[in-house]
Amino acid sequence: MTVISPRPPLALRLSFSAALALLGSAALAQDVQVVKIAHAGPVSGGIAHIGKDTENGVRMAVEDLNAEKLTIGGRAVRFELVAEDDAGDPRQATAVAQKLCDQQVAGVVGHLQSGTSIPAASVYAKCGLPNITASASNPDLTKPGYPTTFRLIANDNALGGALALFAADFYKLKNVAVIDDRTAYGQGVASVFKATAKQKGMNVVAEEFTTDKATDFMAILTKIKSKKPDAIFYGGLDAQAGPMLRQMQQLGLANVKYFGGDALCTPKLPDLAAKAATLRNVTCATGGASVDKMQGGAAWKKRYDAKFPGQFQIYSPYAYDAAMVLVDAMKRANSVDPKVYLPFIGKAQYHGVTANIAFTPKGELVEPAVTLYTYQDGSRVALN
Repeated sequence: MTVISPRPPLALRLSFSAALALLGSAALAQDVQVVKIAHAGPVSGGIAHIGKDTENGVRMAVEDLNAEKLTIGGRAVRFELVAEDDAGDPRQATAVAQKLCDQQVAGVVGHLQSGTSIPAASVYAKCGLPNITASASNPDLTKPGYPTTFRLIANDNALGGALALFAADFYKLKNVAVIDDRTAYGQGVASVFKATAKQKGMNVVAEEFTTDKATDFMAILTKIKSKKPDAIFYGGLDAQAGPMLRQMQQLGLANVKYFGGDALCTPKLPDLAAKAATLRNVTCATGGASVDKMQGGAAWKKRYDAKFPGQFQIYSPYAYDAAMVLVDAMKRANSVDPKVYLPFIGKAQYHGVTANIAFTPKGELVEPAVTLYTYQDGSRVALN
């Protein structure tokens, strides 16, 4: 006699199926490895607008990478952004760097300024954590030769030198005054400008100093005015350059040329200067091409503006590429372990939004570019 086992009730069968599905989903979830990419920079304080811009660039890269549904080392990966605020302060930057080492993130894009990047780089070197700056330009950053540190823009030797050459060869200036904010960045770019200016036969008629927190420059500008310079070079940030330009106009220095590096060369400078007439005298330099001349810049900028309206400053495309370079190295190494993929960063041949990216043994770009800008009708305009 054949015994027919009764079928389980429908509800029970469905619960078995649901349980199996849940187990399958759990197994898949456990097989996805989370890879943390950090951004470290100032998202509070006077230059928070610049730090937020670079953070946005990394955020956009993380979103694009997750859309690719990558598999590395035989496992699906999901990237997460770890965003840290160093407030533009060297001490806070070293604390942030140590925190990121302790959290065992896979790589860092940052820091923004030379004064924060240089001390942080030594922390990252000790824990073997790859870090790529999208903006810090002082040559001292790569002088120690840390294998973990890379720079994605031209350094101060290129920026300060290009500005001095333009002052001498294009404007035919003879007498210049130099001001710096005493930060690693400000001193670095100012010293290169000064040295190149002297090589070109210009006279440095005054040297003055301020801080990256100052807003009143009347005293030092009054001293400089007595020296009758053709131009003033300022090594510092847009948060100080804006008020300085306003005060130059108030003191009758409206015809004096004004030069500066990438940290003051922002779209926000006209607002910080309250649209002062002295804006027309500004010539500033940034590492790399203007965004509309980058090989992938126009399309990328359109997507950025859609995601982060009104927030674009300077460095977000470089921060985007920095994150992409980190992950490109992971893919080529077939590992997300920093110890394994780090050597592959130095061998990068990456076709980025900003440029084709390859590094020297010191972590500098093989072919850095410089763009000069001025300001017309309240907007930044490329000169080359």
